[in-house]
Parts: sequence; structure tokens; C-alpha cells
Amino acid sequence: MQALRLARQRVVVRRLATAAHVHSATPSPAGASSAQSVIPLSNVEAQWEKMSKSEQTLVHRQLEELQKKDWKLLSIDEKKAAYYVAFGPHGPRASVSPPGQGFKIFLATTGLVGVAAAIYFSIRSFAPPPPKTLTREWQEASNERAHEAKLDPITGISSEGYSGKGFVMQK
Repeated sequence: MQALRLARQRVVVRRLATAAHVHSATPSPAGASSAQSVIPLSNVEAQWEKMSKSEQTLVHRQLEELQKKDWKLLSIDEKKAAYYVAFGPHGPRASVSPPGQGFKIFLATTGLVGVAAAIYFSIRSFAPPPPKTLTREWQEASNERAHEAKLDPITGISSEGYSGKGFVMQK
């Protein structure tokens, strides 16, 4: 098994070296040097994940050799392959979360907010009524008592021209 793998790597290296040599010898039309390699450079994006680490390394080396040449001589496919290998969504730039994870997080967050609202309103339903001192009548009576007692006569509720609400908090 190991011998077969080594033989395959030698063939791949030989083909890649031949492709790089053909490319450097004569400027060829797009894809001519790619056709001689095991993995065509025109389709690196689709096959990158299926390739073994050694094949990825070989393609990377081939692209390094091609990039040493004049970029005007490179085909569009070779430029795209070089960009994908350098900046594609693989390795450290691979997506951290699987597809659909954002929707699951949204549903979980919505569910938790719903549970929190249910707990809040159930606790509020069992709560005692507000104290009688928070009723509007009580607060208006407190205003009348403050006028009678002349509470804060300089700037407060008992002062001349006072236009505030006094102790009334509700509308």
C-alpha cells in the first residue's frame, strides 16, 4: 500500500515538473500546462478538499513555481488556482460553524427570551397588588396635606407660583 502511494507521488511529481517545464519553455494557451497535471488547475476549487495532503502540497509547489514567472504569461485558471490556494476557505480560513448554525442560534435565543417572558409574567400574576400609597388619590391627598403644612415654602410645593406635579407620579 505504501509502495503504491510512493509510486503515485513520484508520477505526480514528474507530471507537475513536466507541466512547469512546458509552461516555462513556451507561453501556451490557457489550460495547456494544467492538462498535464493530475489535478487540473482549472478545477482546484472543486477538488481541493478531496485531495490528500501530499497532493495539496504538490499543487501548492507547482503554483509557487508558476508564480515565479511573469504573471502576464499565466492563464486565468492558474491565477484563480493560485488565489484559491493562498486565500481560499480551507485551513485556518475554513468556516468555524457549520451551515445553518446561525438559524439554530436565532431559534435558541428566541426560545430563551420567550421562556424569560413567561417566567416574568407568571411571577407578576402572583404578585400582590401595588401599595395604596401609589394610587392617584393618595398622591393628590399628599399634595393637599403638603399645602396645609406649608411644606418647602421657598422652592417647593407650597411656594408662590409653583407649577410642578408635587407628589403625583402617575398620569
